[in-house]
Amino acid sequence: MVRQVAKKSAPPKKKKKLVRLDNDERRAQLLALGKKAFTSMAFDEVSIDELARKAKISKGLFYYYFPTKRDLYVAGLSETAKDLVSKLTSVPRDLPPRERAGAAVDAYLDHVMAEGQAYVALVRGGIGSDPEIAGVIEGIRRGVVDEFMHGAPIAAFLRTRPTAKLGVRGWVGMVEAVSIEWLGNPGGADRASVRELLVDALFDLLTRILAPEHRDRIKPGAGPIAKAPPP
Repeated sequence: MVRQVAKKSAPPKKKKKLVRLDNDERRAQLLALGKKAFTSMAFDEVSIDELARKAKISKGLFYYYFPTKRDLYVAGLSETAKDLVSKLTSVPRDLPPRERAGAAVDAYLDHVMAEGQAYVALVRGGIGSDPEIAGVIEGIRRGVVDEFMHGAPIAAFLRTRPTAKLGVRGWVGMVEAVSIEWLGNPGGADRASVRELLVDALFDLLTRILAPEHRDRIKPGAGPIAKAPPP
């Protein structure tokens, strides 16, 4: 008599649990995917179909958050810009002038290193002469200049000098150019040298801008600026 061996049935497969994200979380997820894609390939090469697949959502749901690829791109640049300005303006204001400038440049370089090609795309405008993107980039520059002219301890002194805003705006352009060059040549100057170059350039500029009676306030070793004349 042949004994029949009953086959054991395989345990039922567990259904994959779908993780539902709220609107803010989903938007942040798509932004992160978009920023990564735009920094690794050209704008025209980025596929919304592929991004939706990676996010495990439908293309229609993707368009609910970002109606066009350009909207996604601009949102990513805006987030990068906002993060950069917030880091620059969060430097403690009670530090001596040179220490405060060094801390601000450090914050800028930290951001540049963390963002990498996303920073380069931001500064270079990414998809040409798009006015909205140009506005995002100019917003960063205005934010840095405004911090000097209205938020920094030395602001009241700077507002008394007609060339101050022009000079600071020019220095911001130098910071952008140096940062891009530095990112593109990782074997070149070390971070400390880049930091000192930018801080030295700023203080050389401020020395030329400020009236002689105020120059001692930004010399090395000078303490925090406690009092400034009215603008």
